[in-house]
Amino acid sequence: MVSHVRTVAFQGVEAVPVDVQVMVAPGKMGMQIVGLADKAVAESRERVQAALHASGLSMPPKKVTVNLAPADLPKEGSHYDLPIALGLMAALGAVPSDALAGYVVLGELSLDGTVAAVNGVLPAAIGANAMERGLICPHACGAEAAWAGADIDILAPRSLIALANHFRGSQVMSRPEPALYPPPSTVPDLADIRGQEAAKRTLEVAAAGGHNLLMVGPPGAGKSMLAQRLPSILPPLSPRELLEVSMIASIAGELADGKLSDRRPFRAPHHSASMAAIVGGGLKARPGEASLSHHGVLFLDELPEFSPQVLDSLRQPLETAECVIARANHRVSYPARIQLVAAMNPCRCGMAGEPGHRCRRGPRCVTDYQARISGPLLDRIDLRIDVPAVSAGDLIGGAGRAETSAAVAKRVAFARQKQQARYAAHGLPAWTTNASCSAALIEGVVSLDADCTALIRQASEKLGFSARAYHRVLKVARTLADLDGADAVARPHIAEAISYRVAGQARAEIA
Repeated sequence: MVSHVRTVAFQGVEAVPVDVQVMVAPGKMGMQIVGLADKAVAESRERVQAALHASGLSMPPKKVTVNLAPADLPKEGSHYDLPIALGLMAALGAVPSDALAGYVVLGELSLDGTVAAVNGVLPAAIGANAMERGLICPHACGAEAAWAGADIDILAPRSLIALANHFRGSQVMSRPEPALYPPPSTVPDLADIRGQEAAKRTLEVAAAGGHNLLMVGPPGAGKSMLAQRLPSILPPLSPRELLEVSMIASIAGELADGKLSDRRPFRAPHHSASMAAIVGGGLKARPGEASLSHHGVLFLDELPEFSPQVLDSLRQPLETAECVIARANHRVSYPARIQLVAAMNPCRCGMAGEPGHRCRRGPRCVTDYQARISGPLLDRIDLRIDVPAVSAGDLIGGAGRAETSAAVAKRVAFARQKQQARYAAHGLPAWTTNASCSAALIEGVVSLDADCTALIRQASEKLGFSARAYHRVLKVARTLADLDGADAVARPHIAEAISYRVAGQARAEIA
């Protein structure tokens, strides 16, 4: 007799159906697992046997063969324990096989028969809902699975015995309820920052249009503080964005207690991070920091201290909004629609251009340090600003005058609503911003008069704008017009957008 239990394998955030086939036949006693399983799946043999013994069942004195079909699909992870155990129990008659036919099953077994939490429950639940099946998952992941839909049947047992009792009707389990993390009691606020009004204005523009931002300034100027307060002025995640972000976090095992959060991700990896840590990869092709920042902010502090190869690996995700990890036997894609925010010192010593300071190496200190960032990556950054050191007057006399994040967030939300209405008319999704729209579309929504055309032509010729830089200037100008509530882009918007493409002395050259 062969019993069948449905589970899933993960390719990126997609749940691929896997049929767990269990056959008990005469032969030498033992269990064999086939179907291109990795080490964690192969070790499930010992966990399943111990869990069955702890639950009052014993392995039959026969040959047990477990096939994970399709056999040419790689199987990774410990979530195959529970479907294998249920398949064996169905083959032995301990649970009715027809009761399992309508479920997708995943979960890790402890030696005492309890069901431990696993990664990827939310994408598995969404996949099960698409297959018109229910889901059996660990109790710790039940709240996470409940977000897949109100009509999906979800069983979240604590142990094998509880699940068997449910199918017998002696201990019926209730459906878990979706859970959200409560909003934090304190969040970083722009009102905490004194001075830096120009930087705050740029941060507002970046939030309104979803633009990438680079801040250059000496140590202690407040660059990291500004970046940490960007999420406080961004709009909350929409329901669709919430599911997309949570699916990636679920695959990475970063959903504690199965609770979701509607706050946009903010990831700040250390500059020693490897390429696999940033864009994803490794032995099992896990999502990296770029994908974990999906629909959120990826903050790279001390930008030139990152490996040049790591920084250049972000060029493709910034353009295509996805991280593609290619291996010899498979290809995985993770979404990565990120807003890149970076901060750096102007030179190795950090004080170039500051009054009263002179670098020992002279201009070469600045040139060599900033040369660690490639031109193609800089070309993808819309806003570049200088963040000077805060004066003593700002620190002493600026208390109580700073604008709060809530006030700025209202203007950002207004600009985002204008963009949503504009791009919805073109059939684009609700998350589309000025920064993410195509070059052809931005030319259509930005109509330049003769004065604006002359200004941007003059700046392009003088500064050597690439085609990408030209279109990004148009996108920033469109965001500035949205913040002003203007229907058309005017000369001041173009001029301010051009000023954000350069820093320091280059600004004065185009004034």
